[in-house]
Amino acid sequence: MNLRPASRGSAGRGPQRAFPARLSGVPLRRALLGALLGTLPLWAAAQTAPPAAPTAAPATAPGVAERRAVTPAPLTASETARLQELFQKARPATLRIEQCAPDDCADPDGVGSAVLISADGLALTAYHVVEGARTLSAQTLDRKRYAAEVIGYNDQDDLALLRVKVPAGTPFLPLATGAPGVGNVALAIGNGGGAFLRPKTGRLTALDADAGRADFPPGTLELNAPVVPGDSGGPVLNASGQVTGIVSYIRTDGRRSRAYAVPVTVTDPRLTALKAGEKRDAPVIGITLGGPFGDLFFLPERGFTELSRLLKLGDTPGAFFTGVSRGSPAERAGLQPLRLDANDERVSGDIVTAVNGKRIVNFSEFQYAVRAFRPGDTVTLTVLRSGRTLQVPVTLTGRSQVRN
Repeated sequence: MNLRPASRGSAGRGPQRAFPARLSGVPLRRALLGALLGTLPLWAAAQTAPPAAPTAAPATAPGVAERRAVTPAPLTASETARLQELFQKARPATLRIEQCAPDDCADPDGVGSAVLISADGLALTAYHVVEGARTLSAQTLDRKRYAAEVIGYNDQDDLALLRVKVPAGTPFLPLATGAPGVGNVALAIGNGGGAFLRPKTGRLTALDADAGRADFPPGTLELNAPVVPGDSGGPVLNASGQVTGIVSYIRTDGRRSRAYAVPVTVTDPRLTALKAGEKRDAPVIGITLGGPFGDLFFLPERGFTELSRLLKLGDTPGAFFTGVSRGSPAERAGLQPLRLDANDERVSGDIVTAVNGKRIVNFSEFQYAVRAFRPGDTVTLTVLRSGRTLQVPVTLTGRSQVRN
């Protein structure tokens, strides 16, 4: 339930690092990270400079133009005072979300945030805050806990709608009536770092930001408020006290981190769908890229060539993977993860070079190609295996149906 860092530094959604034990051996790690990544540091930098990741429609490819403030101005004294006043008024409408029963929450499985948006207890949060939860507790400002249930969710856009059994008269916040602008002040409220419903202030520094990973939401708001794990799902408010975004993930570039929120407005069609009970999964095949390869999502063609010299991957760049989830479409289709011998050379492992004829050269492009479809769709993968080119049909499933 923590904030999803784009650097993959803590719990989040997307490929988990499940991989054969042999792949985590010291010789391979030293060979890869020392000889390969050490000589090409720009590749490593690209891993933590994603173009969220996260959109309502199928995910778009990286490189979407972002409307960005080059150097956001610091908050003025009057803006800071206004945001503090706004925080005091808005705080009673925000929630601490825990994965536990309201009457048994001494040791919750995770902590996140949410915001009430209606008089009848509807609340918005980030989907990854409640994903897979068996029971949910929502704690209000008076520290009382109430049962909460998921009414609808949109996996790709990292949004979920809850019904919280709060008493009548519990405050709620209005949704934004229009889109925000770069440079606008922003107030986030959440439970990050063990705190309880605390404020984080700053400015919106970009619109239409894209995380550069198909498993994070695209089209997000970027802000320089110092949000941290635990703030996920909390509201981002504009100067009028309207909810303009829901905190989703962070991006780390060296010592600098930035926060991203999924934009929302009162006319957002996604909210209409969530209120109607839509539970929209992202499509997946059921493969993972982990171990010492976990930072090679964006491996360029020349990088594949260098890696192939070490691991004997072949001459044609493509997407390789290190794990196949049990019962997944990938397992049913017979896809083969990378396996190495004692010399860290490939003995088996498919290289995927196209999805429905669309050329791909790395794992990230593979994910984007898959996310252009829906669960239940059948796609054809072009696969290189043992010197042969195969056409492998795979029927996609929803991500909630596959556990890595």
